[in-house]
Amino acid sequence: MTSSATDPARIRNFCIIAHIDHGKSTLADRMLEVTGVIEQRNMRAQYLDRMDIERERGITIKAQSVRLPWDGHVLDLIDTPGHVDFSYEVSRSLAACEGAVLLVDAAQGIEAQTLANLYMALENDLSIVPVLNKIDLPAAQPDKYAAELAHIIGCEPDDVLRISAKTGQGVTDLLDRIVRDVPAPTGDPDAPARAMIFDSVYDTYRGVVTYVRMIDGFIEPRQKVRMMATRATHELLEVGVISPEPKPTDGLGVGEVGYLITGVKDVRQSRVGDTVTDAAAPAMTALAGYRDPKPMVFSGLYPLDGSDYPLLRDALDKLRLNDAALTYEPESSGALGFGYRIGFLGLLHMEIVRERLEREFGLDLISTAPNVVYRVVMEDGAEHVVTNPSDWPGGKIAETYEPVVKAMVIAPSEYIGTIMELCQARRGILGGMDYLSESRVELRYTLPLGEIIFDFFDALKSRTRGYASLDYEAAGEAASELVKVDILLQGEAVDAFSAIVHKDKAYGYGVSMASKLRELIPRQQFEVPIQAAVGSRVIARENIRAIRKDVLAKCYGGDITRKRKLLEKQKEGKKRMKMVGRVEVPQEAFIAALSTSDEKRG
Repeated sequence: MTSSATDPARIRNFCIIAHIDHGKSTLADRMLEVTGVIEQRNMRAQYLDRMDIERERGITIKAQSVRLPWDGHVLDLIDTPGHVDFSYEVSRSLAACEGAVLLVDAAQGIEAQTLANLYMALENDLSIVPVLNKIDLPAAQPDKYAAELAHIIGCEPDDVLRISAKTGQGVTDLLDRIVRDVPAPTGDPDAPARAMIFDSVYDTYRGVVTYVRMIDGFIEPRQKVRMMATRATHELLEVGVISPEPKPTDGLGVGEVGYLITGVKDVRQSRVGDTVTDAAAPAMTALAGYRDPKPMVFSGLYPLDGSDYPLLRDALDKLRLNDAALTYEPESSGALGFGYRIGFLGLLHMEIVRERLEREFGLDLISTAPNVVYRVVMEDGAEHVVTNPSDWPGGKIAETYEPVVKAMVIAPSEYIGTIMELCQARRGILGGMDYLSESRVELRYTLPLGEIIFDFFDALKSRTRGYASLDYEAAGEAASELVKVDILLQGEAVDAFSAIVHKDKAYGYGVSMASKLRELIPRQQFEVPIQAAVGSRVIARENIRAIRKDVLAKCYGGDITRKRKLLEKQKEGKKRMKMVGRVEVPQEAFIAALSTSDEKRG
């Protein structure tokens, strides 16, 4: 056990704000090395990224925290995810800090997600330490981007630190600057205990490990604590700090960052943003900013082999222990069998959950096309919330509402025209435009979320040769003219292919789906019409031609009437077959038509 609470005046809590691939995890590695927390022989790249997927993709999914000793001070680095899907976790991590290192790649300049997180940090009144990384790269333009950073933050270009996280150049200067510029935490040591949860993870052996930042008071082992939002009461089995492996202590005081273990097995009982207080003498008010994570994108996941359904259920239960934002409910489809309708924070979240299910639990899954939550108001005043095209209500609809987002695109100024064209095609409304420097521009748009979740990011990247970056946040809902497009095979609707789209896009969806299915469904003994319909109105049609058996093969020569008689008989048989015939749709057709694997993350 290490000694009691550290003096708040010697604590510096900071996080690193950076875009994917700008070197955040590498900088964290160098800091661990320079401060001597990890011996050289135990060092490995991306030390704080524990998940295989994080290491492979070079992204941070779960926040981590680590305590670094430096020059008589204690530095707490709270690592944050950089992606828009996890912006709520980012906001809680920022609320746990007093300062932020703004890390920007000296070869690329600031990106949209970094800027969005910077604005969030400024809203939380954090001290910003601007840093240009990767100055050892031949393509680096430190002077140009130092001026751009200085312009955005409002400091002098000389105040921007220049470092190389890879070689370690300038990292000691950065640690000194953090001690100098980041204020010490403030709080009342004699007040009732209040600690903010900024992350929680599930450990197979010890249950939920909750990461907290102490605001007021003191917390020690064997104390009974209460979570103020979920009202759950637990006894603390262990309290400690992470440096970089967990070290038990005899308590946490004002300003300290550490972990609590209560032996609970469910992450949902210690939600990010909740306030931990003493159960015997609780605080009167919880810390601000708590909210339940709300799913933005829904998708159906079905096992390729129907007998894997119980395995999928167990896998989702286990995954939810680690991911409190995951919501799911069983659903069944006439075409795909039994599966689950799952709510995700966004496309990257969806991709990662699916990848973890396939990788960690060995499942083969089909996922249906992602869609968002719509609200439908009927003429009689009834309201329906629709997360699945099959829930679309019949009858007279008065109004339909869809979620909208505020999107921010940063790109070189020569691409303004092509970006505007793309956003207008996706029903976007321009909200404003700012030049960050002579060559870079920031565009703000209000866009329907349903238009972003497919291939918007891909289209944006390809139109700007990969230079544009995108960030978006939820902005409520807006009335919109939406319709449900049904795909009919021989007059029967196939629920798996239905979609909810804007009225103007219905025809395009119908035509493309019908022609896709014509290629994928094998020919039958009879002609099969594929129709796309809105309500009872057919808007597109394709035919799968019948395979015709050669009934005349045995007629050699002879009278034409003999041949005609055989053809008439075949025609009668086909007619009867058409009435009783069910179209066989192979599994491959579903996988190819519903495939979302080629939609890459935004």
